[in-house]
Amino acid sequence: MHEVKDIKLAEQGKLNIELAEMHMGALMKIKKRFEKEKPLQGIRVGLALHVTKETAVLVKTLMAGGAQVAITGCNPLSTQDDVAAALASDGVNVWAYKGETTEDYYRYLEYVIDFKPHITIDDGMDLVSEIHKKHENLIPQIIGGCEETTTGIVRLKAMKKDGALKYPIIAVNDNKTKHLLDNYYGTGQSTWDGIIRSSNILVAGKNVVIAGYGSCGKGAAMRAKGMGANVIVTEVANFPALQAAYDGFRVLPMEEAAKIGDIFITLTGDLNVVRSEHMQVMKDGVILANSGHFDVEIDLKGLKKISESVRRVRPSLDEYMVQGKKIFVAGEGRLVNLAAAEGHPSEVMSTSFCGQALSVEYLVKSKGKLPTDVIMLPEELDDFIAKLQLEAMDITIDELTEEQKKYLSSWQEGT
Repeated sequence: MHEVKDIKLAEQGKLNIELAEMHMGALMKIKKRFEKEKPLQGIRVGLALHVTKETAVLVKTLMAGGAQVAITGCNPLSTQDDVAAALASDGVNVWAYKGETTEDYYRYLEYVIDFKPHITIDDGMDLVSEIHKKHENLIPQIIGGCEETTTGIVRLKAMKKDGALKYPIIAVNDNKTKHLLDNYYGTGQSTWDGIIRSSNILVAGKNVVIAGYGSCGKGAAMRAKGMGANVIVTEVANFPALQAAYDGFRVLPMEEAAKIGDIFITLTGDLNVVRSEHMQVMKDGVILANSGHFDVEIDLKGLKKISESVRRVRPSLDEYMVQGKKIFVAGEGRLVNLAAAEGHPSEVMSTSFCGQALSVEYLVKSKGKLPTDVIMLPEELDDFIAKLQLEAMDITIDELTEEQKKYLSSWQEGT
């Protein structure tokens, strides 16, 4: 079963998936093992992820392991239509297209739920949320789930605190090989890819305001600095603000940064980070972009209320007239790296999706043994993913000698 924009795009999608596989060597090693061992035989996996060429490689890896798969998007603007068509042409259950209506978005989630998955894979937790709110009857057969994002983990921990979580979820986002690579290097590069594709703006010399200095904000700030921007960071937490200052960036409240910024990027996971009172004092021609999961970080409703007119000036760039000034919004305020570009590079997603594939295998092997909680993938598996990626990059590291191992495991020797 499938519902995609145009099945005729399948051949281009297959070419893009083939290119992604070339740069996802670590995941391809897992796929090769899965083909031999079939650790997921008889398991149904339901996914709500960005339907990109990299996600297609994960889908093929799970299927190589014997799993049956159903997938939909986790963001209305993030699907790559040629990839969705390629998956559909190969018989995968896929329901996704770029520019989904809200009605279709939730209808497709229902289709994945109707697939009665044993394991869920989420990016943002909408699938898990729908199951817990509307389909509790399915929970007894669910072995567990995996969550890809910081935003999703925050929501899951809130569920656990409220006593609402009913099956174990592996916090894939918390793997070192995910949040310290994907969030930092992936978001850093792909956010700017989206902003530049949508606007073709020169970054050098601009005042770039980074809202939120977590791993994603650090990555975006690093890339902005590398392209010659003057970076300003806004934060609500003391320690990341201190980190930003020590990294050489100016730290200001948003109400002050709003007056001098040229490009604003929100990466907080919270709502209304850039509000109408900020927009009213902004310069003519500023660009607003969001790389947090949901489209709530920029107050678009507030922006529309204070705007005299709105028009689309480029495929992923909207112009709002506010008191005679132009404010541009990239990617409709949704994830700019996917709404206006193609998401993270394949190499980055390779380690992230190694985490997903190994987490699914771990859940199957640990069926009935895990607590109903938000849990971590064992550290040795996270380290194994790093090893696979190093091998894919043809990098060799040193090994401890027996003498060194003994020294590190003892406490007797001192100064």
